[in-house]
Amino acid sequence: MSGKGNCYENAAVETFFKTLKAELIWRKPWDTRRQAEITIFEYINGFYNTRRRHSALGWKSPVAFERKVD
Repeated sequence: MSGKGNCYENAAVETFFKTLKAELIWRKPWDTRRQAEITIFEYINGFYNTRRRHSALGWKSPVAFERKVD
């Protein structure tokens, strides 16, 4: 965090957590914490970073955006 009152600082992270909750967490109950951890890991690495497009990245997935930068 940079400074007090900087409302844009956490915007990307807050958006990610809202999306994670809306698309995954709130859709089903979890029997164990481990089950939830595995599903969240698979969601982030199997879908969110590889296929989900982001407006802040020019409508590219994070993986595609990083390939372009390298």
